[in-house]
Amino acid sequence: MAASRTRSLVGSSGGLSRRDLLRAALVGAGGVALGGALAGCATPSASGAGKTSVMVWDLFSGGDGALMQKMAGVVAAANPDIGVETTTLAWGPPYYTKLAMASSGGRPPEAAVMHMSRLAGYAPGGLLEPFDLDALAELGITEADFAPAVWQKAQFEGQLYALPLDTHPYIAFHNPDIVQQAGLAGADGKLDLAAVAGADRFLEAGRAMAEVTGETGVSWGYQRDPAGCWRMFWGLYSQNGGGYELTPGRPAALDEEAAAEVFEFLQAMVDGKVAAKNQDGNAASGRFMSNRTGLMFAGEWDLPMFQGANPDVGATQFPAIFDTPANYADSHAFVLPKQGTPNPAKREATYRVLAGLLKEGLTWASAGHIPAYQPIVQEPAYQELTPQRDYAPAAEVAVFDPDAWFTGGGSDFQTRMADAMTDTLAGKAPARTAVTRMLSEMDRFLSQPNPA
Repeated sequence: MAASRTRSLVGSSGGLSRRDLLRAALVGAGGVALGGALAGCATPSASGAGKTSVMVWDLFSGGDGALMQKMAGVVAAANPDIGVETTTLAWGPPYYTKLAMASSGGRPPEAAVMHMSRLAGYAPGGLLEPFDLDALAELGITEADFAPAVWQKAQFEGQLYALPLDTHPYIAFHNPDIVQQAGLAGADGKLDLAAVAGADRFLEAGRAMAEVTGETGVSWGYQRDPAGCWRMFWGLYSQNGGGYELTPGRPAALDEEAAAEVFEFLQAMVDGKVAAKNQDGNAASGRFMSNRTGLMFAGEWDLPMFQGANPDVGATQFPAIFDTPANYADSHAFVLPKQGTPNPAKREATYRVLAGLLKEGLTWASAGHIPAYQPIVQEPAYQELTPQRDYAPAAEVAVFDPDAWFTGGGSDFQTRMADAMTDTLAGKAPARTAVTRMLSEMDRFLSQPNPA
């Protein structure tokens, strides 16, 4: 990786108006304060005379960042007339604020990575441009190449505003030895999803694994992990048939009975036997990697860490605790920030670069991500990846964050939702208290004007 450097992400020419600054600041849920440059790790390709330059911002660090740079290198080599440059910025609210500022100021990169859960805060306000489906089709990228749930989430008002790179679901990792000893394995020696389907059966399975480990059966760390709390709730709530209505200026609506049933299940799970009480994510991971639990709820991006501790670690899509199979997920996707001065040559080159990156999905899959471009998943080489192939079906039942300008990965919304759940998960309040508090927090967001 090239040496880190601080980049000026907004052109000084013309500057930004006070209105633009306020709007950009508010696009990040919760009104993220401006200020403070982000450290960027940039990897430029040779961009000599005659090359069309394409800048892509991303938010990938560590192993993901190295893989993205490798993929970009392959795409650059295949397109010698294009100068490809990737710039990595620290992910979180500041990243999305900087992206909004750059788009508002008319000096954005040609493309950027965005969590699709944040799309509803950007597409409506003219900060992004839709993709040309005909141009994508010429490069072999069509709707048929994506899981329907993923393609649908990438839409806004009937147009494609995000080009999905992956689906990264919240899944169930397991220790095959413990699962086998607990009588929960199928003929292949891996976790049998039917053995953990249904709330009662899952809790029984957790107790069976606890008998094997001598401690607890399931790892789930909800303390100091707002995103983990929200992923767990929203996935289970969707399984339980829960809907929602988040209309600005009106009270939020949830299926309160379905939501309360989810919290009743979670309270039963964190009983000190099935899963530990008052546990954070690091402690939960530590227990799982040291064979003190048999199953771990986590994002698939934790696969490299778990394989480092146990090369035989297994993983499946999220068990069907309630009636309808559903798996909370998000997606890294490429978007086209609004250009102040559109350049047809740059746009054509950008499409080629992004299509090329999607087709390098097998490299991306090595980190655990499910390639959104389904032809990669169908390749024999992907089908040899274990356990990636085992949880790939999670993309078919993916459920994403509710569509609202304030929701999404890294948002203040997730933090507020987790705070509303805390007392209930800790056993200090009944299930309906969490539901009431969540609705109250949702109402606070809905009372604020949409900055887009």
